[in-house]
Parts: sequence; C-alpha cells; structure tokens
Amino acid sequence: MNNIADLGGRALLSGMFIVSGIGKIDNLEGLGAYMSSAGVPSVLAPAVMLFEIVAGLAVLAGFQTRIAALSLAGFCVLSALLFHFDFADQAQSIQFMKNFTIAGGFLILSIYGAGAFSIDARLAKSGANNV
Repeated sequence: MNNIADLGGRALLSGMFIVSGIGKIDNLEGLGAYMSSAGVPSVLAPAVMLFEIVAGLAVLAGFQTRIAALSLAGFCVLSALLFHFDFADQAQSIQFMKNFTIAGGFLILSIYGAGAFSIDARLAKSGANNV
C-alpha cells in the first residue's frame, strides 16, 4: 500500500505543475507580463514554463526525484515570496500558504525519495544510480 501511496502522492504533487506548464505554452507573453509586474525579467517566462513541465514529469515518473522535488520546493517558496506576499488580500494569503504547503510536501519527497514504483528505484536495482 505504501508504494501506491508514494506514486499517488507524486502524481498529486506533480500534476499541478505539468498542467500549469503546458497551459503556459500558448500564453508566454501574458506570463512574461505578469512576471514583469513583480520585478522578474519576462525573458525567464519560457524557462519557467519548461521547468514546470520537466520537473513535474520527473517527479511523476520518479526520475531524479530528490533533485526535482527540492527544485520544485524552492520554486514554490520563491513564487510565494515574489507573487503572493500581499497579506492584506485574503486570496493572496491563501496562495502564499498553498505554495508553502506544497513546498513542504516536496521537501518530504526530497528526503524520502520516490518509492518503489519509480525510475529511481529501477535504476537503483540495476546499480546504475545511487538513490
């Protein structure tokens, strides 16, 4: 049952980033404008979109999970601090807390790894990876 829970947890954590990143493909200009409004260079918009998709897929597949999860935890914290730091706005406060909560899940994943149903586990069995 733990292996299924590990896989389900990875799917739930990563799904939002995969879908969000794919959704940004058709609106990189809008993302760039939003980023610029927070003082982040709009030229980073394609990198943000690609990061969300690639890191999300890595967590889902359980490939280099610890690195991807730690990177996504940092991304969540940075996003909260840059874009959701307006505590006078209840919606922004909720977004801030949501990002920190998700970061917590990714930190746990970065410590414990992906579990048995993952590429990392398969590579560790074959001796191709130190997981």
